[in-house]
Amino acid sequence: MANDKNNDSGMQPELLFDAPETAPHSPLNGAPTNDEPLRGEAGPLKDMLDSNFLKYSAYVICERAIPNVADGFKPVQRRIMHSLHDMDDGRFMKVANVVGHTMQYHPHGDASIAAALVNLTNKQYLIEGQGNFGNVLTGDRAAATRYIECRLTELARNEVFNKNVTTYVPSYDGRNKEPVTLPSKLPLLLMLGAEGIAVGLATRIFPHNFTELLESQIAVLKKQPFRLVPDFQQAGLMDASEYNDGRGSVRVRGLIEKGATEDKLLVRELPYGATTESLIASIEDAARRKKVPVKSISDFTGERVEIELCLKEDANPGKAIDALYAFTACESTLSSNIVVIDENRPVEMTVTEIVKKNTEHLLKVLRKELQYEKKQLLDEFHARTLTRIFIEERIYKKIESCKTQDAVSNAVITGLKPFRNELRRDVTNKDIDMLLAIRIRRISLFDIDKNRAEIESILTKLDRVEKNLKELSKHAIRALSNLLKKYKDQYPRRTTVTQFDEIEIKQLTASELNIWYDRKTGYLGSKMKGEQILQCSSYDKIMLAWKDGSYKLMPPPEKVFVDKNLLYCARFDRERVMTIIYKNMDFTYIKRFRFGGTIMNRDYLCTLKDSEILLLEEDTPEEVYVKYKPGKRQRIHQQVFRPGEIAVKGVRAKGNLMSMKAIDKIAIAKPRWWKKDDSIPRGVFL
Repeated sequence: MANDKNNDSGMQPELLFDAPETAPHSPLNGAPTNDEPLRGEAGPLKDMLDSNFLKYSAYVICERAIPNVADGFKPVQRRIMHSLHDMDDGRFMKVANVVGHTMQYHPHGDASIAAALVNLTNKQYLIEGQGNFGNVLTGDRAAATRYIECRLTELARNEVFNKNVTTYVPSYDGRNKEPVTLPSKLPLLLMLGAEGIAVGLATRIFPHNFTELLESQIAVLKKQPFRLVPDFQQAGLMDASEYNDGRGSVRVRGLIEKGATEDKLLVRELPYGATTESLIASIEDAARRKKVPVKSISDFTGERVEIELCLKEDANPGKAIDALYAFTACESTLSSNIVVIDENRPVEMTVTEIVKKNTEHLLKVLRKELQYEKKQLLDEFHARTLTRIFIEERIYKKIESCKTQDAVSNAVITGLKPFRNELRRDVTNKDIDMLLAIRIRRISLFDIDKNRAEIESILTKLDRVEKNLKELSKHAIRALSNLLKKYKDQYPRRTTVTQFDEIEIKQLTASELNIWYDRKTGYLGSKMKGEQILQCSSYDKIMLAWKDGSYKLMPPPEKVFVDKNLLYCARFDRERVMTIIYKNMDFTYIKRFRFGGTIMNRDYLCTLKDSEILLLEEDTPEEVYVKYKPGKRQRIHQQVFRPGEIAVKGVRAKGNLMSMKAIDKIAIAKPRWWKKDDSIPRGVFL
């Protein structure tokens, strides 16, 4: 954007805040004491900065970044449209000429004008372009302004301008007049959408469908309910369930279809805010991170989007589409933040409130147009009636003997007095000058019948205008209905409204990573070789446990040293019940527990210190088969334990005493070494 310049016309916007009062430590109120800090002390310089910053903030908000709710334009857009209307002759004009003409009204340089004009042209409602105006699908920039041309569309020419009901103010240098707002009869703010960043606030208004907006205005006039959702030029899919009348957000997706073969996908439409370039870049990045199974990308985009994605072998097309929505710019969430200028102040509004405001503005513009038309018809009726009386009653004969101008005027006034009841207002000096300017040729060829027919036509039009003024809402509904009939087919809805199913990213990437463990070197990770012990997602957390009872939680590593004594490696589930049997000194303990809440990459113990884990299993085995080492005078050599008989405890609990005998072997399924003996007592926990 160009640097800000002062508005020399004296048209400073109304301040949004009161200017600061004289500070207590200004020269008028005495100097500060020695005990008071000097930093931030008040004074004339600080007062000047505060005041000027408030004026600057108000100027940026009201005169640059935020659109006006009345006509939907930012100041630069309004000045462009005004310039185009000034120059309009129905033919295309060089954009460079339009930019130059607009600089008479806009004090911020040609770059911002050209960018705004290209943006308005690409909206396709108000300005028709000829030449390379860039491509909203690919992100290509427009050609230089000297190479492209533009003109107003029929819609803009007929529905946005009317100098007879427009209020003008001096331009920034006082040499020209520019409109305060344009008398637009269209809800342009929601048609075009807007984005802007000002001082301390920003606005983001999504574009909406032309037809739906006019239908909603008719609903307002008929006092009927309505609901509006955005409609984006790039088409695509949209879930507006959280739009909340413009105070929420929408989720948008590109349209992805299956190709002619199983290994091909086609992107046919883009989500709002994305271009083919940015979309392809995001897919390439996701493919490098192995988030999407895409092997190659081909862009065949022309007048419509066509991006071909070639999938890897054995890739599932349905899951590949879900992955594209989950990990690339094929889906995004957009937040709406509607801030507009209303009566020279920034205001937050909803979509419904804007539609109602635009409908009020429409009624106001129609009323002004009808009042102006009524005045013109009355003036024409008055002039034609005076002319008929002046000629038909031969009043012009009475001025032949008059010697002075006053005598001529008095003769005309006297001659018209008997016919005052045929007029709708008094005769003025301007009327007398008009009558005296009638040429003899016109008097001699005057057709009384034709004049009376024209007067009858004027009276018919006048009756229609007065009826429309009395029934303004019906007149507005007819005007909107005519617009719908004329332009509805030109502006169909482009974005498909639907509801998106939630994509479970963890489920989608459940087997994204293969975790390998090399028992010889003690290394574990996804970027190494060895024994595959786990498949997981990059969103998972991995729980590791060692034979000495230590455990640690970590993200899936690429390569990390975990020692050769690793006993357990699995996805972390804090609610999973674990069963552990461990030896500490001459005692064997059993415990059922949950790992619970754990801080990442911190070492913990799930056993007593200096222990050795004999068994660590997920969930609860139905039975545990234990074989003891031979001992002197030992009568029981093996036992069966049922872990389900003990309660689930915390991870730091010691557990239940299981045995004081030395254990030789242990298993959770009946092993081959098990000797069948019905006299063996079942194990008891202490």
